[in-house]
Amino acid sequence: MTQAELILDAHDIHAWYGSSHVLHGVALQIARGETVGLLGRNGMGKSTLIRSLLGHVAQRDGQIHLFGRDMSRGKPHEMARLGVAYVPEGRGIFPNLSVRENLVMAARTPKDTGRDNQQDWTLDRVLATFPRLAERMTNLGAQLSGGEQQMLSIGRALMTHPSLIILDEATEGLAPLIVAEIWRVIGDIRAAGIATLIVDRDYRKVLARSDRALVLQKGQAVLAGPSQAVAADPALAGFLGV
Repeated sequence: MTQAELILDAHDIHAWYGSSHVLHGVALQIARGETVGLLGRNGMGKSTLIRSLLGHVAQRDGQIHLFGRDMSRGKPHEMARLGVAYVPEGRGIFPNLSVRENLVMAARTPKDTGRDNQQDWTLDRVLATFPRLAERMTNLGAQLSGGEQQMLSIGRALMTHPSLIILDEATEGLAPLIVAEIWRVIGDIRAAGIATLIVDRDYRKVLARSDRALVLQKGQAVLAGPSQAVAADPALAGFLGV
């Protein structure tokens, strides 16, 4: 990949929580329109890596470039303004705002982001993608099911017209029918050319729907490469505990 193709270029990422050294020199690159899977057992550093890249972890070190701009000490709002959308584990919707209010509060147009060649993720398009939300526009976030809240979180992220969307445990704790719906939407996001970083416990689906994958163990990268090669590596099962 050339530098011009890269959205995110991170090297030698270290992170600490207090005296606990959680990440040990991790590297991650994501190109325009590329889907990357981030895999590993619980507690191996996946969420910490995401939070470090976004600026949520104060004790971090390493080099982070977004669109070629040095964001090694970047703040979360700066990363968002540059086109990174985050769908966190736990969804992060506003429980006392309606579905409509949750969706439009952070909405931007492609012109706002400086990316006029992007397809327009209007409110109508998001509601067409998630018909359940269209039926619940006046409901408060707290009145939605877990699956509906996840749809709302993804829809809100899309309305910022991101160049990169990060999905942390996108299907955790959801009913099978909702899980299938979320994976369908992830496929739509990929087809729309939005670069995506996916964390999910269903590693088979992650590998089947990503271009490349990175596997973490104890805060270190232990496997990385094209998803098909990672899936075929005999060491994968041991790293994932399956």
